[in-house]
Amino acid sequence: MKRFWKDLKSHYRYAIYSAKSELKSEVANSYLNWIWWVLEPFCFMLIYAFIFGVVFNASEQYFPVFIFLGITAWDFFNRCLTQSVKLLKNNKSIVTKVYIPKFILLISKMFFNGYKMLFSFAIIVIMVIYFRIPITLNILYVIPIFIVLFVVTFACMTHLMHYGVFIQDLANVTNIVLRMVFYLTGIFYNIEKRLPAKYTGILMKGNPMALVLSGIRKCVLYGQAPDVKWLFIWFIIGIIVAALGIRKIYKNENSYVKVI
Repeated sequence: MKRFWKDLKSHYRYAIYSAKSELKSEVANSYLNWIWWVLEPFCFMLIYAFIFGVVFNASEQYFPVFIFLGITAWDFFNRCLTQSVKLLKNNKSIVTKVYIPKFILLISKMFFNGYKMLFSFAIIVIMVIYFRIPITLNILYVIPIFIVLFVVTFACMTHLMHYGVFIQDLANVTNIVLRMVFYLTGIFYNIEKRLPAKYTGILMKGNPMALVLSGIRKCVLYGQAPDVKWLFIWFIIGIIVAALGIRKIYKNENSYVKVI
């Protein structure tokens, strides 16, 4: 792990610069520029709010904000994982010409998607004010919850990036698995209210994204404390999985150049 921290300290500026460059290039030829980063999740929120709030008569309190919180956090997780699968192949010109710790590319993607997520959270602040949602000190739990989200996301990305070099169909498999997890995470419904108790415990403890979304909604919308115990457990799991992923990446750095 000493090598990891040393490489992170010496190359984190590259991750920031790369993320900024990608953000600029993404909106360079767009009429609405960065507004798309807010408009896309906002439109999905309106669609889901209509379908599940009107058609299926969902009665969740602050339903539009409930959905928007879910979409915002899920988009970060989903984009990071899907982009990590082919990350080395998409950066072949960099990987094969100069040495850079491969996990720095992952961190750059997290900066890229995290910055876009911040724009969405600016809209959430406006929605909280508009719906007059009471704010309590429990909202401070958002900080450790997002730390868990970042750690778990990074842990998954390390392994997907590694195996994505050697398994051609991993991108397709990842999309299918993420689509299944999407519906089991409670983006547009409350797992704890909608599902039988015997399934709720399994999903809330076995699916870190369901735990994260539930925690965010509790402390932002309802002034409640999240499940700190299981958040800590998933934080430890994320650290262990990430450490194993980093070790695997370091061990196979020379192999990546040959394969891609």
